[in-house]
Amino acid sequence: MEFLRQQDWPGNIRELQNFVERAVIMSSGPSLEIPFGEIKRLVIGYTPAPTRTLAEAERDYILEVVRRSGGVIGGRNGAAVRLGLPRTTLLYRMQKLGIAQEKAARVGSAAR
Repeated sequence: MEFLRQQDWPGNIRELQNFVERAVIMSSGPSLEIPFGEIKRLVIGYTPAPTRTLAEAERDYILEVVRRSGGVIGGRNGAAVRLGLPRTTLLYRMQKLGIAQEKAARVGSAAR
């Protein structure tokens, strides 16, 4: 218990709750056993994954969908339909995010 009290818990109460739930699941008897890997993570320190901006995530997602659609933006099997957007809206967002249609086409042709 003292070890748990001394931790920073940067993910707030949810992180502590998840930790205790994992410990309960991993414990084989009536005593709570903290998994070694969890202790190691807590002692070394929690380093969250680098965060991306919403624009970066949107840009990456659009590029991935364009790649999966073979570089096609409009049409029945185009990226716009897969994203649930009108073609013009997708083109606007691509322009806003700095995705040139030529680059999107190259990304799609690389998938073939």
